[in-house]
Amino acid sequence: MNSESAPVLSALIPWLFAALVLVFAGLVYLILRLRRLEHGRETLAEELGARLESLFGHQQLHFVRELQAASTTASDRVMDMVAGETDRLRERIEGGELASRHALQQLHLAFVGQLGKHQEGTALRLAELAGAIAAGQEKLRSEMMAETLKTLSEHARADRELLQGGLKAASEQLTHSIEAMNRTVGERLEAITGHVNQRLDEGFRKTNETFTSVMARLATIDEAQKKIGDLTTNVVSLQELLGDKRARGAFGEVQLEALVRNALPPEAFDFQYSLPNGTRADCVLRLPEPTGMVVVDSKFPLENYHRMFEGEVGDLERRAAQTAFRNDVKKHVDAIAGKYILPEVTSDGAVMFIPAEAVFAEIHAYHPEVVAYAMTRRVWIVSPTTLMAVLNTARAVLKDVETRKQIHVIKDALGKLAKDFNRFDERMQKLATHIRQAGEDVAEVQTSSRKISAHFQRIEAAQLDELPVALPGAGEAR
Repeated sequence: MNSESAPVLSALIPWLFAALVLVFAGLVYLILRLRRLEHGRETLAEELGARLESLFGHQQLHFVRELQAASTTASDRVMDMVAGETDRLRERIEGGELASRHALQQLHLAFVGQLGKHQEGTALRLAELAGAIAAGQEKLRSEMMAETLKTLSEHARADRELLQGGLKAASEQLTHSIEAMNRTVGERLEAITGHVNQRLDEGFRKTNETFTSVMARLATIDEAQKKIGDLTTNVVSLQELLGDKRARGAFGEVQLEALVRNALPPEAFDFQYSLPNGTRADCVLRLPEPTGMVVVDSKFPLENYHRMFEGEVGDLERRAAQTAFRNDVKKHVDAIAGKYILPEVTSDGAVMFIPAEAVFAEIHAYHPEVVAYAMTRRVWIVSPTTLMAVLNTARAVLKDVETRKQIHVIKDALGKLAKDFNRFDERMQKLATHIRQAGEDVAEVQTSSRKISAHFQRIEAAQLDELPVALPGAGEAR
C-alpha cells in the first residue's frame, strides 16, 4: 500500500501545495479584511466619539469609549484566536491534507461563530448604546433647553441692567459735556467780546491818531502853501532884482564875495580893487608867481536871456533874443579882456563869474562857440559851482607855496633833531655800559655774600677745625 500510495501522494503534493497556497491566500485576505474592518470600526468609533462628545459631553463619551475598548478587546481576542488557529492549521497542514481541511473547516466554523457572536454582541451593544444615547440626548436636550433659557434670561437681565447703566452714564456725561461746553462758550464769548472791545479801542485810537496826523499834515500843508506864497513873492522880487542891471551886479558881487571869503585866506584876495588903467575890479585873487593877480568880474548881461524864456514871445523873437544874448556874452568877454588883462600887472587871463547856474548851462549847452571865443580871449567863464573848484585849486597852490617857504625851517629843525638823537644815542650806550658793569658788580657781591654765609653756617655747626686762620674773605679783595 505504501508503494501504491507513493505515486498518489507525489501526484497530490502539487495539489496540496496549491491548496495550501490558496488557504494561505484566503487567510491573508481574511486578515486584511479584518484589519480593514478594524480600521473602519476605529474610524467609525472615533467619528461617533467626536459627535457624541460634541453632543453629549464626557459622560456619554466615557460609555462609548468603554464600548470601544470592549470591542477592541474582542477584536484582539479574535485576532489571537485567528493567530492560534493559523498556527494549528500550519501544524495540521504539515500532518496531512485531511487534517488541514478539517482544521480549516473548524477554523472557519470557529471564526464564523466568533464573528457572529461578536457581531451579535456588537449589535446588542449598539442597540443599547443607541437607546441610551437617545434617552441621554432627550434628557440633555431638555436640560440644555432649560439651561439655555435660564442663561438667556440672565443675559437679558444683565444686558438690560448694563444698558440702563450705560444710558445713565451717557446721560450724566452728556450733561457734564453740555455744562462744560456752556462754560467754554461763555468764556470764549467773554474773550471774544474783550478782544473785540480791545480792537475797537485800538481802532478808535488809531483813527484819532490818524485824524490828528491828518490835521497836523493839513496844518503843515497850509504852512507850506504860505511858504510857497512867500517863495513866489521872493522869486518875483529876485526876478525884479535880476532885471535891474545895477541890482543884478550887486547880487553877483555879494555872491562872489561870500564864495571867496569862505575859500581863501584874507591876504589872498581884494574886493573893489583899482587897477593902474583906472578901472575898478570886483575882485582880484593874489596868487603866487608866475600866475600873479587874477581879476574876477561879477557883472553879466541877462536882459536878452530873460527875453528868450518869456512865454508870450514868438519863435522869431526868441531866435533874435538868442542871437542878441550870444552877442552880449561876446561883448562882455571883450570888455573883460580889454579892461582886466594888463601886461606885467595882472595875469594873462581873467575870470567871468556868472551868478546863475542856468545861464552857465545855457552858454555851455547851446553856445559852445562863445565858450571857445572866450578861451581864445583868455577869459574863463565860471559859475558858483565851478568857481569853488577854482578857489580850492588856488588855496592848494597857496598852501604849497607857504610850505615851500617853511622848508628851510623844517630842515633846520630836522638837523637839530638829528644832533639831539646822536647825543641821546651816545648817552644811551654809556648808560648801557654802566648798567652792565653794575650788573657784574652785583653778581660778584652776591658771590661774596654766599661765601660769607657759608662760613657763618659752618661756624654755627661748630665745625671750628675747618675754619681758616685768616678772616673769611681776607684774601678776597672784591
